[in-house]
Amino acid sequence: MTGTQVWMVILALLIVIAQSLFLFIDARKRGRFPWLWGLWGLIHAPLPLIVYFLTVRRTGRRT
Repeated sequence: MTGTQVWMVILALLIVIAQSLFLFIDARKRGRFPWLWGLWGLIHAPLPLIVYFLTVRRTGRRT
C-alpha cells in the first residue's frame, strides 16, 4: 500500500466509526434500537445514515 492508500483507508474507517457513533447515540436518545443502528452503521456506509434520516428522524417530527 502506498501512503495515499493508507490515508484513504484511515479516513474511511474514521467516517464509518463516526457514522456508527452518531446513529447509536441518536437512536438511544430516541429509543429506536440503538445497537441495531450502531452495528449496521459500522458495517455499511452511507446507506444506514440515509435510511435512518428517512425513517427514524422523519417519524419523530411533529406536524
